Amino acid sequence: MAYTTIDDPSVYFQTALYTGDASTQDVTNSGNSDLQPDWIWIKNRDAESNHIAQDTSRGINVCFFPDDPAVEQTNSNFGHVNSVASDGFQVDEGNSGEANANKNTEKYVAWQWKANGGSTTSFSASSAQLAGTRQSNTTAGFSIITYTGDGNNNATIPHGLNSAPKFVIIKERGNATNWYVGHDGTFTTGEIFLNNTNALAAAFGPFNKTAPTASNIVLGTDGSVNGSSDTYVCYAFAEIQGYSKFGSYTGNGSSSEGPFVYLGFKPAWLLYRNVDRTENWIIVDNKRNPINRVAGANLQANENAAEANETRWGFDFLSNGFKVRQTQAQNANNGNGEKIIYMAFAEHPFVSSEGVPTTAR
Repeated sequence: MAYTTIDDPSVYFQTALYTGDASTQDVTNSGNSDLQPDWIWIKNRDAESNHIAQDTSRGINVCFFPDDPAVEQTNSNFGHVNSVASDGFQVDEGNSGEANANKNTEKYVAWQWKANGGSTTSFSASSAQLAGTRQSNTTAGFSIITYTGDGNNNATIPHGLNSAPKFVIIKERGNATNWYVGHDGTFTTGEIFLNNTNALAAAFGPFNKTAPTASNIVLGTDGSVNGSSDTYVCYAFAEIQGYSKFGSYTGNGSSSEGPFVYLGFKPAWLLYRNVDRTENWIIVDNKRNPINRVAGANLQANENAAEANETRWGFDFLSNGFKVRQTQAQNANNGNGEKIIYMAFAEHPFVSSEGVPTTAR
């Protein structure tokens, strides 16, 4: 049985659905607990529009676009988040531009994670360590890190978590560069990017063939993660039993009975990607897919496309993990003999801290 330290995952992660109204709008979460978010990732479900990512470490009015290598931009009436609240956030009225989180009558999804309420701790440069700040939540295994690169091999940034991160996303702030992803299954084998479909490449610039330690994330000399005097943001996730999981599975190519993946919880949110071929990053969640079977309403993290309802890429969200279900063979989530990495967060632990089991949807 999988026990947990987090009985209510909605304290640390929630998905909110809302409809744009082209005026200043409060978006309130509906989970079991209140959540004041520190990282907010928004996507327009109805239209081609950039993904929007904002956080309380860089300043909530500073925006990135996860599907685009563009530099960060300051919210200037773009319809982005302009403040966070005790149980949600506020979006401004915006304009008619593509990157907009509040177009009138259009549907949106907002994925939200809690770190440390915007309160950061500074760390100084010393030996191989770079200088920067972090806001860490050791209970939820999540840290937002900002730092300045030095261009040296084996530079380190302290993540402030109790165990080694298994999923890391890094973006340079001042230049148009790719979003680097480090995963438990890729840190030592190559590089991959959140904003494109490239297969895992045997290049080792970002993490220098080194997985994170219990104290630090190790960087190479690639300018997209450690250019001299360049500034960066890093989102780092460590696994928390019953709440989060960052792993991989091997596809079997079946058109109807794909692999079962044990998580130790009923998933609320899943990001996955076949790293052995050119494929999209797919996001599914339990708010846009409230009823099994099959969780097929997906968005692509690397594309600005509107939401697609593709049951052929679908999953069953179960009480203790997920089952790959397909109506036809698809390489995106089940290529035969191919590696699919994933990032998952819980709706409910499989077994609570008091030994109470959950049920599937």
